[in-house]
Formats: sequence, C-alpha cells, structure tokens
Amino acid sequence: MNAPAPPHTADSLRAALAGLLEGIPARQAAQAVERLIAHYRGATPTDTPILRDRADVAAYAAYRMPATFEAVRSALRAFADAVPGWRPGDHVDIGGGTGAAAWAVGATWDGERPVTVLDWAGPALDLGRELAAGHRTLRGARWERARIGPALTLGPTDLVTVSYVLNELTASDRAALVDAAAAAAQAVVIVEPGTPDGYARMIEARDRLVAAGFHVAAPCPHSAACPIVPGTDWCHFSARVSRSSLHRQIKGGTLPYEDEKFSYVAATRGPVAPAPARVVRKPQIRKGQVLLDLCETDPSLRRTTVTKRHGDLYRAARDTDWGAPWPPAPSGRD
Repeated sequence: MNAPAPPHTADSLRAALAGLLEGIPARQAAQAVERLIAHYRGATPTDTPILRDRADVAAYAAYRMPATFEAVRSALRAFADAVPGWRPGDHVDIGGGTGAAAWAVGATWDGERPVTVLDWAGPALDLGRELAAGHRTLRGARWERARIGPALTLGPTDLVTVSYVLNELTASDRAALVDAAAAAAQAVVIVEPGTPDGYARMIEARDRLVAAGFHVAAPCPHSAACPIVPGTDWCHFSARVSRSSLHRQIKGGTLPYEDEKFSYVAATRGPVAPAPARVVRKPQIRKGQVLLDLCETDPSLRRTTVTKRHGDLYRAARDTDWGAPWPPAPSGRD
C-alpha cells in the first residue's frame, strides 16, 4: 500500500515545493507553521480561512503537502486496486487548498483529465496554481474560490476527493459537503487525520455515502457497519513521508522520514472488488510467526497467526504492511 509514487509526480512535487520558502526567513516560516498547526488542531471549526497570505500558505504547503499527498495517494491506490480498470475522467477536489490531492490523483492514474480544485482560501489556490503550472497533468486545472458548506453546488463528475477538510467544518456543514459529493460523483474518497476524532468524522461520512447508495471499496472489505465499538478503538493507517529541512527544524527530529497517520474511506456507485480482508495494525513479526490484525468481510475484527508451516503465505506475511489487503493478490495484480 505504501509503495513509492511514480517518480515523475512525486519528484515534480518535491521540486515545486523546494523553492517555496525562498525569501522567507526560516524562523518566520517555522512560526507560521506552528501557529497554523495549532489552528488545525483546535476543536472549534472556523468561519474564516485559516491560511491568510502567501507566507502562511508557502510555509504550510512546504510542511504539509508531502504528508497529505502520501496519505491521499495511499487511499487512492487502495481504491484503484478495488476497482480495477476504472479511471476517473475528471476530478473535483473539495477544500483542496494548494492541491495535494490533485497531485495524488495524477500519481495514481496517469494522463491528463479536467481537474477542479475548490477552496475558500484565495492565497492557497493561487499558490496551488503556481505549483501546478510546471506539471503536465495539472497545467490546465481550474482553481476556484468556493465556500465549503451548505451552499456548495457541484456538477456531475467521476471523482471527488475531500482531504483533511471535515475537521474544519461544523457537523451540519460536514453532512452537507458529503451529501453534495455523493449527489455529484461516481466515486468519493475522504481522508482525515488518523486520530479518534478523525476516524469518527470519517465514519460519519462513510455512513452517509453508504446510505446514498455507494459501495465501500477501501479500506473496509464490506459496506456494512464498522465492527469497531465506538469509543474503544479507531481505524487508521500510515504513510511514510520524506522529511524536509522545515520538518526537521520544527520537530527537532533527526530521522529523514516520518509516518503520517490517517483514516479514510473510498467508495463508488459502481461495482467493487474489495480486499478479502485488510491489515488494520502494524504486523507483529516474531520468531517463526507473524501476527496480523485483520478487518474481514463478515464484518469482524480478528487476529490471525501465520507461521513457517504456511510456506509462501508466511513469507508474504513477513513482507506485508499495515493497510495492505490480505491475503496478498495473486501474482500479476499490482
């Protein structure tokens, strides 16, 4: 699930982000990011854009776009595995800001398509347009200012993405956004932070999509109710992100990477072939055995132990990852 993105897209994004902070003192950039993180982690939804000007947007994009890109790309790849042969003819990204999800769609399905990024922060859209100008599949994207809420209207589209947006909205606005996406799209992918609150928002959205006639393609192997008892646990996954110098400066870390935790749902009105089960925790590798926590079709949560006597399955278990389908797809399927 966490295989590297196609180099042309991931490298293009890194190159585009590299020059963002030129002319902005490192301390100013770090302070802007710290303030913005505090806003995003707040419990009260805002009624004005959090990203105020280009300095805010540049600092936050350099800091957050790589993580958002990797999380959304991981969700999209799981979705693509469950709907083999399907490709979006067009894409609308709601609350897309500087466009990380648009880049992730391009990393999942190559080729050009009409792309529209909607956000209420003008500086974020301006910078997103600037970043995309040098990438062939996004040069023609439209960057439109829109109030994300009950008044949002969408025309018919193949794919809608909503990433790290629901946490900024009131409960009624969240419901309106998901309903608008469901009414317009053939497929909807929603990504939220991998926290208990993020999972709760994602489950609300999942329930609304299923009620609207969508089939869950990923991560769940079913469209029934989530088997997790509310308040006891939460479902989330992890994507590895290369750390920039800004990441290291703000967090004081020495590792060249960090792991982005996220929750997601990917659903479609069309037929799906979801995974028979999905690994929902980091596999525990012990001497001669691998312990896998699985969400299964029943629906149920179950721990299974794969030992050496299972032969090829044991070797596959040692190589599997958190968030991957189980058992692994037959050879020849990505």
